[in-house]
Amino acid sequence: MILPNGATVAVADGETLSLFKNGAHEGGLSLKPLETPKLDAGNSGASRRSSEAEHDDKSQAEDGYAAASAAWLNKQVLEGKIGPLMVIAAPRMLGELRKHYHKQLEAVLVGELAKDLVGRPVAEIEAAVASA
Repeated sequence: MILPNGATVAVADGETLSLFKNGAHEGGLSLKPLETPKLDAGNSGASRRSSEAEHDDKSQAEDGYAAASAAWLNKQVLEGKIGPLMVIAAPRMLGELRKHYHKQLEAVLVGELAKDLVGRPVAEIEAAVASA
């Protein structure tokens, strides 16, 4: 995939949202890390003891983080701070993010990749974008 110069790449999972900006020209790819946004995903609720309940709590927390991530991205797009956007997220996270996309975010979306790349080296993220 060729990303436009200045495109933002959001890399997310259920606990982290990392951002990168493409600084390359002429169809190249050179991702530079941006400041990590502070998100308030809220409280996932009271803890319970069973492993099934713990799984449910984890899923709820991840869903809350997805909603908070999408809200932050929506706000940035609506304020004109993010133009072309590519979203890379763990498959479950990507599905949850899509539920919260604003129409204007959808309009600037240049690509999505269902892959967990949070915490991976920039070179690995660039390779995944290039092969998408």
